[in-house]
Amino acid sequence: MDKATEDLLRRPLYIYDLPPEILATLTLKPDVDDQPRIPDTSSSSPQDNDDGSENVAGPQACSLCGLSFAVVQDQRSHLKSDWHQYNLKQKLRGNKPVTEAEFENLIEVFDGSLSGSDSSDSDSGDDGSRKESILTALLKKQANIADTRIDASGNEDDDDEGGGGRRHRNRGKPPLIWFSSPFLPANTYFGLYRAVLTAENLREESNLVDVVRQKQLEPIAVPKPTKDGSLPEIAYKGPHFFLCMIGGGHFAGMVVALAPRQTRNAGGPMNREATVLAHKTFHRYTTRRKQGGSQSANDNSKGNAHSAGSSLRRYNEQALVDEVRELLQDWKGLLDTAELLFVRATGATNRRTLFGPYDGQVLRHNDSRLRGFPFSTRRATQNELMRSFIELTRLKVREISPVPEPSVRTAEASASSAKPSTPKPAKPKLSEEEETALLHTSQIQALIRRAKLPALLNYLQTNSLSPEFRFAPLDQNYHAPTPLHLAAHQNAAPVVLGLLTRGGADPTWTNEQGKTAFEVAGDRATRDAFRVARSELGEAKWDWEAAHVPAALSKAEADRREARERGEREAREAERRRAEEERLKREGPTVKTTGAKAKGLEHRGPMKSAQERREEEARGLTPEMRMRLERERRARAAEERLRRMQGS
Repeated sequence: MDKATEDLLRRPLYIYDLPPEILATLTLKPDVDDQPRIPDTSSSSPQDNDDGSENVAGPQACSLCGLSFAVVQDQRSHLKSDWHQYNLKQKLRGNKPVTEAEFENLIEVFDGSLSGSDSSDSDSGDDGSRKESILTALLKKQANIADTRIDASGNEDDDDEGGGGRRHRNRGKPPLIWFSSPFLPANTYFGLYRAVLTAENLREESNLVDVVRQKQLEPIAVPKPTKDGSLPEIAYKGPHFFLCMIGGGHFAGMVVALAPRQTRNAGGPMNREATVLAHKTFHRYTTRRKQGGSQSANDNSKGNAHSAGSSLRRYNEQALVDEVRELLQDWKGLLDTAELLFVRATGATNRRTLFGPYDGQVLRHNDSRLRGFPFSTRRATQNELMRSFIELTRLKVREISPVPEPSVRTAEASASSAKPSTPKPAKPKLSEEEETALLHTSQIQALIRRAKLPALLNYLQTNSLSPEFRFAPLDQNYHAPTPLHLAAHQNAAPVVLGLLTRGGADPTWTNEQGKTAFEVAGDRATRDAFRVARSELGEAKWDWEAAHVPAALSKAEADRREARERGEREAREAERRRAEEERLKREGPTVKTTGAKAKGLEHRGPMKSAQERREEEARGLTPEMRMRLERERRARAAEERLRRMQGS
């Protein structure tokens, strides 16, 4: 493959704006049905494989869930998903894995969105613990699958596909269609998601190359927004996609134009970007923290709760429904003219939000344009929608190894089963010198980290070790391979000075990165220790320039500078405290002390923070009492928020 071809394939290949040389040589892979299929993650099951085997195997596959992936990124995303984690725990318990449809029904009564999180959209740091608690609750309850009918082939007999469309559409079809080209190496193909093609495009798969060529769009110049910030009317007339996700109180919707937008970097080449015609995100507190599940699901299973939190969640659920339906009505013109509608709606409540029925309904179940996302998705955010759009509209480049004939596979399987299992190679036995080096390393490093300078010097002398003793193993101590390097890295200034002046350590030794001990020092006090050692040992002792140690600094000068800076810090702190005390005298509340209460005396003092008051209330309580106190505090806060909302 020449450099021009490598550069061509290294660029993102947008399916609506492919390079002419690739477009002219594109051909449909003739034996595409003979290749390993990648089941649609929205409706496949671990038991539904074309070759009749029970599991899918391969370098980019999940044999547990029965999936294979076009790219490594999809595989990594799946391995982090709740579905995969749940099946892992099922396997540990000796149970069979569940399909994604079954898992969605299980979590429907716990949480509307367990598809991951977006770091930029996280509400708090306890998302991981909440997800784990929900998975634990699922495993404990082993809930029966409700409102789901599974037919004999293992497919769910439901009307939805990712919240929209019919699940039996393209049943058994792989999500990617493969094309070959002379520009690609042997056994390497272009992959196109079937979901981006309309039903009319898929009627004659032999003509898919012509379909791809007809879908090419000319790049457009960047339209200038109008005064109100919206794009000119011409930007809305071209083909566009609608994408939305809803779950767990999160909603994100986006309309993206398919025609690439042409931009130029300063002094650089022309780039192609996507034009977002409209986007909106909502979030409402609707899920029951740590207990999982939406409030409506809990009400349907256990009856209406009467706590302040449940009332707030019930109010937010209805508010989210109203906001989403109002937005869909505002975007009705864009949705009616969209080429395809990609929807992910987990759970019956979220599907009813989008598909009703209700007056003025915009999205409908029987719309032939509806599609699910044929890959794993995370929390509903604008960034996740744009990531999904890019994933959908780019050609995949993947190497597919030829599949041998069934007889060959059977023979290979028999041969592999006949071979005895090879035992794991035993760890190489360490020599006596290596074991001694490991022992010295652990002892010396512990003394340095605890700043035990006399004990460190005594250990080196007693064991006849050089101050430049190299820690073992070296590949784990490449940054700080000697005691002096480690002391400097730990900012242990007294240890650094003692090793140099009393231990005779050589400051010119370098680590694997070519850095001396002075260069890995982390603060000025440690760097000053090197300069003081240079002053005390003299210029002739070591090549201080090679050690990169600056000019010598006497101990008295270093102490005076440290004392001066410490005095300045203390003076600033004292001034700050005086100013704070004066402010509290002027503004602080009146606090009655126990001794002065009987005499009617009062004095002003600092007001305690909310955290200090909470700690004082919880002092001396058992963990159970603290948890009860925290729940009561949160309930009072929720009642106050609800009261303010009702008052407004």
